[in-house]
Amino acid sequence: MASLKEVRARISSINSTQQITKAMKMVAAAKLRRAQDNITQLRPYAQKLSQMLSTVSAGAETASESPYRQTRTVDRALIIVITSDRGLCGAFNTNVVKGALALIDQKYAAQARLGNVGIMAIGKKGAEAFARRGFRVNTNHVDVFSSLNFTTVKAAAEEAMTGFAATEYDAVEIVYNEFKNAAMQVIRAEQMLPIIAAAPASGKAAAVNYSFEPSEEEIVTELIPKTLKTQLYKAVLDSNASEHGARMTAMDKATENAGELLKELKLVYNRTRQAAITTEILEIVGGAEALAAA
Repeated sequence: MASLKEVRARISSINSTQQITKAMKMVAAAKLRRAQDNITQLRPYAQKLSQMLSTVSAGAETASESPYRQTRTVDRALIIVITSDRGLCGAFNTNVVKGALALIDQKYAAQARLGNVGIMAIGKKGAEAFARRGFRVNTNHVDVFSSLNFTTVKAAAEEAMTGFAATEYDAVEIVYNEFKNAAMQVIRAEQMLPIIAAAPASGKAAAVNYSFEPSEEEIVTELIPKTLKTQLYKAVLDSNASEHGARMTAMDKATENAGELLKELKLVYNRTRQAAITTEILEIVGGAEALAAA
């Protein structure tokens, strides 16, 4: 049985840890509110923009000529993996890594065996995980979350778009945690490039005539890059909100576990103290009896 001093030290240590996890939960909750507002406001805009691009791509001649619409045999692929910079957020990062590996196994296994699957890491944890597994990892954008805004994410999107247009990659996919609520995140894998046009509805889409103002070329030239950048930005905001939700949930659970452990340790402490007192009483009684017998 542990001594009273050892039990007291453990109780003190767990109390300190519980205070830290409580503080981290409160910080994560505050950040979650801002992150949730950001993704909630952007999501309808991003969805509508993506819908417009898909519709225009199906009917506009200029869109079909865009380098971002060119479908090629996939010899080289780029996977954009969005994780966090820090841990202590449960299985948040592990799930993204597993999702990306599953995607590679399902769609790009042959390319991976030849070393033709690259990783663009947004978030340090993803970069570390895939570097350990021997993948080529682009770490130019791991610090996106230190100053999260559209400009920093746009640079990552432009790099992927430039690589695809220059045939460095034949496919670009994004793997991230989609935010549902504080306790639930869903792994998503989205194809960023090449752009997939909307399927004709009931065979009538081909007969629709579109009017463009100022011109088809100008609109499509502006719309396609903007939509692709917004798609990645939405994924990063989703991941950011998911991270704070996962961390808040993990710290809440850690605080509860610390409370349960404290109850057990206090019970052990009281039992140990009682046993020590009983032993002392027995020693005193035994000594008194020995003196009386003498």
